[in-house]
Amino acid sequence: MRIVILDGDTLGPQLDLSPLEALGETAYYPATAPEEVSERLREADVALVNKLRLGPQNLAGNGRLKLICIAATGYDNIDTAWCREHGVAVCNVAGYSTDSVAQLTAAMALYLTEHLGSYTAAVRSGRYSRGTTANILSSVYHELRGMTWGVAGYGRIGRRVAEIAEVLGCRVLCWRAHPEPDDPFVPLEELCRQSDILSVHLPLNDATRGLFSRELIGLCKPSCLFINVARGAVADEAALAEALEEGRLGGLGIDVYSAEPFPETHPFYAIREREDVCFTPHMAWGGMETRQRCIREIGENIAAFLRGERRNRVD
Repeated sequence: MRIVILDGDTLGPQLDLSPLEALGETAYYPATAPEEVSERLREADVALVNKLRLGPQNLAGNGRLKLICIAATGYDNIDTAWCREHGVAVCNVAGYSTDSVAQLTAAMALYLTEHLGSYTAAVRSGRYSRGTTANILSSVYHELRGMTWGVAGYGRIGRRVAEIAEVLGCRVLCWRAHPEPDDPFVPLEELCRQSDILSVHLPLNDATRGLFSRELIGLCKPSCLFINVARGAVADEAALAEALEEGRLGGLGIDVYSAEPFPETHPFYAIREREDVCFTPHMAWGGMETRQRCIREIGENIAAFLRGERRNRVD
């Protein structure tokens, strides 16, 4: 069996690939251009991808390919309908990144609440050392205890974020498409109105694309911290940037973008150096333990497929 990793650099450094190598010949490509996909998969039984888009434009004609493994939970970059029609199985990795993504979500909330950008800059610039007082408190910050933390998307990650928020003393509200009886559920409009911190943990699909529209963003408190660690396209990014610049949002914590990496024409580029933003390069999922867990899970997915079992199948 031949396994082809098409965009290995997106998985980060120092990974142990032995769980895959034990299953068959493994070819590793740091990156693959769209026009190179078809040729590199010509002798592949299994394709492993993270960010590349796969569909009829680069899969047609590769009759040997039987399984696509996504090194992620989201699979909006794979044409699953085409795969299903042509007998190509598709597996994702569910639940592997819960702790890593929740950790960054909390870190962003704390960074923005504490105005850490402003305070660390005061020390780095030498302003603190040149001063005459023992402290600087010019950026007013508030305790998290008593704030309302809204969680949009209440799956594994959303629930873990809610647990952290409660430990920090926040009141938690949530919204999801299919609430369960014990959820602290409110309608999405109400979630926007009430949240002091609003974090997004939704998959990208037809129902969620553009869900956080200009109108919904307009319902948020001017002090609200908006955090998106899900998919960039679930929110109107231009509306978020405008709301921040016009004082209608208190801060942005963003790890995901509709275009990655986002170009200089992206609405976030012009505001990237503001102290009330925390923009990171889609790294929330990438803790060392998290990435290694992902590789192990992919190995388990492949082994299950070879045994004729369905494991983490999304086709």
